[in-house]
Amino acid sequence: MSIDLLAFFKATNPGQTINIADPDDRKYYIDFSPVRGGTVIEELKENITIFYANQPSCDLFTGHIGCGKSTELLRLKAELEAEGFHVVYFESSDDLEMADVDIADVLLAIARRISQSLADVAIAEPQGLKRLLKRTAELLQTEYDLSEVELGLPKMPGIPDVKVKANDKGALSLAFGIGKITAKARADSGLRERLNQFLGPKKAELLAAINQELIEPAIAQLQQQGKQGLVVIVDNLDRIEGQTKGWGRSQQEYIFIDQAEYLQKFNCHVVYTMPLALKFADEYARLTQRYKEEPKVLPMVQVQQVDGSDCEEGMALLRQMVLARALPDLDAQGRLNRVNDIFDHPESLDRLCRVSGGHVRDLLQLLIQWLKKDLKQGRLTRETLEGLIRSRRNEMTLTIDDHEWGLLRKVRERKKVSGDDGYQKLIYSRLVFEYRDRGESWFDINPVLAEAKELRE
Repeated sequence: MSIDLLAFFKATNPGQTINIADPDDRKYYIDFSPVRGGTVIEELKENITIFYANQPSCDLFTGHIGCGKSTELLRLKAELEAEGFHVVYFESSDDLEMADVDIADVLLAIARRISQSLADVAIAEPQGLKRLLKRTAELLQTEYDLSEVELGLPKMPGIPDVKVKANDKGALSLAFGIGKITAKARADSGLRERLNQFLGPKKAELLAAINQELIEPAIAQLQQQGKQGLVVIVDNLDRIEGQTKGWGRSQQEYIFIDQAEYLQKFNCHVVYTMPLALKFADEYARLTQRYKEEPKVLPMVQVQQVDGSDCEEGMALLRQMVLARALPDLDAQGRLNRVNDIFDHPESLDRLCRVSGGHVRDLLQLLIQWLKKDLKQGRLTRETLEGLIRSRRNEMTLTIDDHEWGLLRKVRERKKVSGDDGYQKLIYSRLVFEYRDRGESWFDINPVLAEAKELRE
């Protein structure tokens, strides 16, 4: 039976996060934890279910954008729900303007998503929180009513053009009220500034209202229903951009270090994704002092050893990740038996896995371009792949200056990076990847660059 390359193409969407709770998605899931230096998700789960089971907890989770954090967090959500937790998972980039984020924006986004998720939980109307939000809305000169009257919302980014009646608990109207405020502010930098000037000094009051009127009553009701507690997973907060605030502070350092106290004040379990650049910033020591737990890092899938030889286990898992998208209903050996039906040679698949450096999204992006080029031929050829690699290498080298080439040579030789700003850029731009093996962390250049003439000088 021939392989349907068009179906293979449709299953290879680099922007699609695998949700392990979905049986269709689960066919594509590969557990890379053996070649990522440990069970990071298991550590996050144990903090919630064992070590901080009866108290609020806060964890930071980081790694390269596109390395698979969202997939792993959805796995964490599914496992926590299986153990009886109510889990609120959301992508903060849907709520926040990532180029201009303040702590009040984050607090409101979390309050909105909790409120939405708890719409069916019988809790008293959060009067204090609604009064604070109404004062905020009046400041922004928006029509705002959280009573039983209809909330007719204009069409704005992130807010449906519908009319919704508040329910008897006020939870749905609260979520829509917050959404109305934040959508207006997100679309207008002036309004966003006024919102944060007003709520910034009131963040302690805002958090107290969220805890006392929303989270604590909800947890009490959830526990009466046999639930273990409430967990909030804030994904994509690692995408906060790194520009400097008006007073000279990096936006990432301001949110995760200066405002650490408030990120940790929710009276439930919270997991935030954190920008990887902070791991290599001079302020990282301050960050670790402000949280109970050090950030958990999801490194690259290990495709090679420090000495440059193949990591056989990592290569085997990456092969399965690719083949599962072409042959989701076969077992691992059955897929391997069909490699020659998809690729002109098994080594072509291995070349794809090696050159990805173990970065899941980079691999899928290269694969989907390869499929588009060779779809009509019926098999994926090495010649096409090499052309795509050369094209990507050319695009990457256009942005690298002489100083950065020097840093890349040092990384290749030493397998280390420092806190230098140049290294932060190399990591952010995915020119350098981090790997972990038996507790040891090491770095190497993106394999796409390995054959660049600038690295041969």
